[in-house]
Amino acid sequence: MNVDTLSERLLDLAREHGVPGGQFALRHDGATHTVLFGEEEAGSGRPVREDSKFPTGSITKTFTAALAMVLVDEGDLDLDLPLADQLPDLRVPDASFGEKQTLRQLLSHSSGLPPGRDSDDLAETTRRRYLADCARMRPIPECGSSFSYSNIGYVVTGFLVEHVARMDWREALETILLTPLGVEPAYITPPAGRPHVPGHAARAAGASALPVRQTLPRVEAAAGALALSAADLLAYGLLHTDDAPGVPGLLDAEALVPMRRPVPGADPFGLADGWGLGLSRYRAGDGSWRAGHDGTSDGTSCHLRVDPATGTAAALTTNANTGMALWEELTAELAADGLDLAGYSYSGAGRERGEVPAPPECEGTYENGDTTYTIDLAADGEARLKVGGEPFARLTFHDDLSFTMRELAANRLAYLGRFLRAPETGRLEQIQVTGRRAQRV
Repeated sequence: MNVDTLSERLLDLAREHGVPGGQFALRHDGATHTVLFGEEEAGSGRPVREDSKFPTGSITKTFTAALAMVLVDEGDLDLDLPLADQLPDLRVPDASFGEKQTLRQLLSHSSGLPPGRDSDDLAETTRRRYLADCARMRPIPECGSSFSYSNIGYVVTGFLVEHVARMDWREALETILLTPLGVEPAYITPPAGRPHVPGHAARAAGASALPVRQTLPRVEAAAGALALSAADLLAYGLLHTDDAPGVPGLLDAEALVPMRRPVPGADPFGLADGWGLGLSRYRAGDGSWRAGHDGTSDGTSCHLRVDPATGTAAALTTNANTGMALWEELTAELAADGLDLAGYSYSGAGRERGEVPAPPECEGTYENGDTTYTIDLAADGEARLKVGGEPFARLTFHDDLSFTMRELAANRLAYLGRFLRAPETGRLEQIQVTGRRAQRV
């Protein structure tokens, strides 16, 4: 591994994708390499440091899952008991959720809960009110795939951890995981702690990257509040290798193994190649598997990959929304040089599949909670997707009911999606976009 060459290439990629700064940490063949590039904030002149904290978005969920698995290992939580039996606040009048759903389903995104809720509605919400609202949600039925990515499911998991551990999520996180690992975190939700790097809205090389504020409400901290360095992510990622020693006296590494084992039926199409109880799974070019997670916060993009068998682990933090494209290009180049971290293209770029006309039966509206997707077919057969009633993308269909999206605003490939048929009737009943499902209404 030529660190100088990697440093130069990361700088080039950052300029190409308009990313103000970031960190890359790699553990490979018994050695650790760290590369820092750019600025913490565009135009500030403050260079990225090794301990700069980047909002990690959904990578936070893997830490919440690890807390839950430790409590399962200690016998305080059960993966397969109904949630309402373990979290009394889910027992409310007119409840539709909690009597049948389990922690196993929450961790594998298989509970049918909506993707998320409007942040503006949650600014003053309490835990009890949030859980009462969740209990009255009606999960969408299983249809072809049981996987539907849900922030809400991990917020509920965080509250379950708090209830059983008798401490708040932050205290449990730091006591059980972070302090033993030597990690000093920052958070994007109050109360204020260590400062974190701002995210940026960026478009491309040469364009100004504009700082953006973090909007995650405090009640949803367990699903996305952590801000960490690449070195922090690497230290955590190494807990998920086959030879990991765990944390003596606090954490048995065996307790975390189910996080990376595949859950039957958890098919996160457009998001990863598989899913465990908290970690996503990615297939490398030789057929072997990596574990990890990607995370985007407001104007940041962070990534973690672990090869459990070899102990290789890598983490990238960036302070721009375009960091995702940087990661995809970086992992492709490293794989070509013999280091396959198993990147994943959310847009499906590079996948060769034939195009077919849009099936007329796909037209309609699909909902899951507050998330609404509408498919409109023009007279010429062109299909367009609206998200929340707003035009979003043109769709190109393939013969397996999958589709790729080209954003209307930026005219670029965005995400992968597909339609699902009900096994009982054969009718096209659901849409799945980057792992998130919605039911025809």
